[in-house]
Amino acid sequence: MKSNYHFKFEDLQVYQKAMDYGETINEQVKGFPNHELYALSSQFRRASDSIALNISEGYPGSDKQFVKHINYAIYSANECVSCSTKSKRRGYITFEVDEENRRLVSELTKMLSSLRKTIVKRINKN
Repeated sequence: MKSNYHFKFEDLQVYQKAMDYGETINEQVKGFPNHELYALSSQFRRASDSIALNISEGYPGSDKQFVKHINYAIYSANECVSCSTKSKRRGYITFEVDEENRRLVSELTKMLSSLRKTIVKRINKN
């Protein structure tokens, strides 16, 4: 069901993909061992959720503020690569799942970098 209340950042494709990625990771970590509950699984969930959260947090501010939050989102995406690699090394996910995580993060970081470049151009015009 669609909400009666809409926020402009929700129209961003990169935001939608980041939201989906966070849900994908949330499902993955449900299969991690209990001893990872407050360790790797928590860190992986927080990093993956942080991508969309930073987009939404930075959107209503100035262009410079938004660029800063896009950078934070990229940092969180990079953190997800390390979390996925750790997960694979510990045998919690397969090589194929790790590859899919990497593909999704690569797509997100490319989209974020492109958005950042567009906004920086706009900043430099002023």
